Amino acid sequence: MEYTFISEVKTWSPFGWRADRSWDELFDLADAHGDMISVHTDSRWGGSFELLERARARTGKPILAKGIHRDDRLIDRALDAGADRVLVVGRVPERHRERCIIEVESVAQFDILPPDSRALWNDRDLTTGGRKAETFRQARAAWRGWLCQASNIRSVDDVDPEADAVLVGIHLVPFIRSRDRLR
Repeated sequence: MEYTFISEVKTWSPFGWRADRSWDELFDLADAHGDMISVHTDSRWGGSFELLERARARTGKPILAKGIHRDDRLIDRALDAGADRVLVVGRVPERHRERCIIEVESVAQFDILPPDSRALWNDRDLTTGGRKAETFRQARAAWRGWLCQASNIRSVDDVDPEADAVLVGIHLVPFIRSRDRLR
């Protein structure tokens, strides 16, 4: 199973989770093990554009600016801060679409995506923190293009074989351990 491992640097979430490691420790793990590093720009997940700049100064690996990014000015800001790609939730950006990964909020929303888009299926509902009723399998059936699987991934056993990429944050340490066992 070949997929891009996007390792996320996240210190907390608005749903009550808190990391037991510092941002620097998580960054070092993400940089050592990921193919791409995800850094939050949204303060609700412990992120900022300053942390994105800090990450850019510490690695040559590609960086995904993870956040809602409700308007294209925030995409510009993330790219200016050093992101290679920018996560955009629930909309198709007017600018820099080729550098964005679009997180759809439902399977039906795949219909709004241009066919060459990169998409992300987040198993977590961003309004409640719980699992979505729709699954990655349903997302994959609706979208044949590049698709990243995200949330509730604790080990390599949770990765769908049809995922082009996986984004792992909260369970970064156990996921890395599960990958190491396979090597």
